[in-house]
Amino acid sequence: MKIITVESITRDVKRFIVEKPTDYKFSAGQATDVSINTPAFKNEKRPFTFTGLNDNEHLEFTIKIYPSHDGITKELEKLKQGDELIIRDAWGAIEYKGEGVFIAGGAGVTPFIAILKQLYKDNKIANNKLIFTNKTENDIILKNEFNKMLGENFINTLTHEKKDGYDNRRIDNIFLEEKIADFSQHFYVCGPPSFVEAMSDTLGNLGAKSDAVVFEK
Repeated sequence: MKIITVESITRDVKRFIVEKPTDYKFSAGQATDVSINTPAFKNEKRPFTFTGLNDNEHLEFTIKIYPSHDGITKELEKLKQGDELIIRDAWGAIEYKGEGVFIAGGAGVTPFIAILKQLYKDNKIANNKLIFTNKTENDIILKNEFNKMLGENFINTLTHEKKDGYDNRRIDNIFLEEKIADFSQHFYVCGPPSFVEAMSDTLGNLGAKSDAVVFEK
């Protein structure tokens, strides 16, 4: 499928709008294995979450670029309109099970983007909440879109920068107890493995049931 547009979202995150195969379907929160259609990389597959909606005309991916790694994202940074990606079948990542709290570390927010967009479009955003941790304000992916969808339920904390209007600490049990009144609801967690493990332990200690905490698969 040809790339239609490439747009910088933050200093190291790009949005790719890509042709959509005929009759292609996916659910919000799902991902697919993507390759670059060149001889060197067509067999190198990496999973990326769809960040657009199934009924959009095109596919959308929001991808963090790692220029220091000799891999797919470094090559993705070089791509432009007209270059081609290989798109495979969609597979399950994070499934929405009901209203709750989304907790994301950095680019770990990407599986939540389509879920929250779909809820907003369907007027079902309700009291869903997103707690998002980043190093700096400039690292916040889709800040304006999340503000529009969630309002005061979009909670940000910065770990490497102090700025008015933001918490400036890591997400821990004290932080979560301040921000969340009910630990019997659903929780959705995504980020680096160490972050996911820490959040799982913390939520469990605060009373969240293990079957109510959803992780990326």
